[in-house]
Amino acid sequence: QVQLVESGGGLVQPGGSLRLSCAASGSTDRIGIMAWYRRVPGKQRHVVADINRNGDIYYADSVKGRFTISRDSASTTLALQMNSLTPEDTAVYYCYARGWDDYWGQGTQVTVSS
Repeated sequence: QVQLVESGGGLVQPGGSLRLSCAASGSTDRIGIMAWYRRVPGKQRHVVADINRNGDIYYADSVKGRFTISRDSASTTLALQMNSLTPEDTAVYYCYARGWDDYWGQGTQVTVSS
């Protein structure tokens, strides 16, 4: 089992920055890929960025050049640095990890508004 707890969401003005963190506990040695997803009300959850144990990274086109994903070597911390935020980035952001199973955090709200 893996437990994931996100933090760092909140309200920010357009053009601002936020840093999301995800603390992982439990069987973290079994974790392979880790990722950030987001969901807008009424729509499906979509991947924002992911990173595997080798450090290979994927970014959705909508966040390339603005967001940076990182993780520690022990797979206990996942972060997402978000810069140049726009109202379109408003969503609930979820931490995800794949180990023996798929694991999700509870989500953290990010609101970009003036």
